[in-house]
Amino acid sequence: MNATIVLLPGDGIGPEVVAQAELVLKRIAEKFGHSFSFTSHDIGGIAIDKTGNPLPDETLAACRAADAILLGAVGGPKWDDPNASTRPEVGLLKIRKELGLFANLRPIKANAALVDASPLKRQIVENVDILFIRELTGGLYFGKATKLTNDDGSETAINEMIYSTHEVERVVRVAADAAMKRNKRLVSVDKANVLEVSRLWRKTATRVIEKEYPEIKLEHILVDAMAMHLISRPGTFDVVVTENLFGDILTDEGSMLPGSMGLLPSAALSSSGPGLYEPIHGSAPDIAGKGIANPLATILASAMLLRHSLSLETEAAAIEAAVDGVLANGHRTKDIAAGGPSVSTTEMGQFVLDALA
Repeated sequence: MNATIVLLPGDGIGPEVVAQAELVLKRIAEKFGHSFSFTSHDIGGIAIDKTGNPLPDETLAACRAADAILLGAVGGPKWDDPNASTRPEVGLLKIRKELGLFANLRPIKANAALVDASPLKRQIVENVDILFIRELTGGLYFGKATKLTNDDGSETAINEMIYSTHEVERVVRVAADAAMKRNKRLVSVDKANVLEVSRLWRKTATRVIEKEYPEIKLEHILVDAMAMHLISRPGTFDVVVTENLFGDILTDEGSMLPGSMGLLPSAALSSSGPGLYEPIHGSAPDIAGKGIANPLATILASAMLLRHSLSLETEAAAIEAAVDGVLANGHRTKDIAAGGPSVSTTEMGQFVLDALA
């Protein structure tokens, strides 16, 4: 297979972890007889510094023409001024909107070798295997934002949460398709006891499942209850679908189940066109340049890239097996070393390459 992959290293530790994932993808190409071409482009804070735009036109054009996109991370203290004309995160939101990346897949799975790295008890997390599907281009993050100055000089800020039937239908179908391939159980998370938007969400999700996926057992859970259940009984969930804001919060909470954000990948998919793949962690500017960042989430994101954008299941599984093997052999970066011996970013990447060999 020939494929063009755009790399968006971004800010902070992004370039460090993307570099390791690129090496893994090159090893896969060699091992399985593929030809992957890579181009690197700016996004986020580094793009602001160079062009004043967190998503330059050149970057967007390259992404549109690619078969898949691998992203590192964006943002950092340098660009955190709330009065700035633009911020790195604007580039991330814009690329999702421009490419129609409405479905965010975030698998949260406990690794047998790292169960004790979780802050939760072993018996709570050892059987965790959840696929979160978060709607990614609607809700509060994309609704109209307004800031008003009142007569007394105080300010009022307004954000609108907006969802249409179509937006809910398409992401619920993605979740239902995933549930059909797993255990045919789906949880939809909302706040229907308070929010009109959530009442539309619940009504639409119920209709789609009842009419199109009668084999699926659908359960509705309020977001505050889900936040509690995710800590008390995470092993009871299989596929979970929710809107943008709730998904953002719940998946970060869920990332602590396996013990570290440095282990979890994600995929952002559209109805057609390239998918975008990234670790769920941020740019971690406090450790940037120190060579201690965990590259495994980004390497696992490259496995999702192979599976979802290039339909290379065997190759994706090879990467995941290599990562499992490296962890089973006791290799740890600092974030998962629990105070014990740790390896560098590049050393961890090399262990994965060696396992693939």
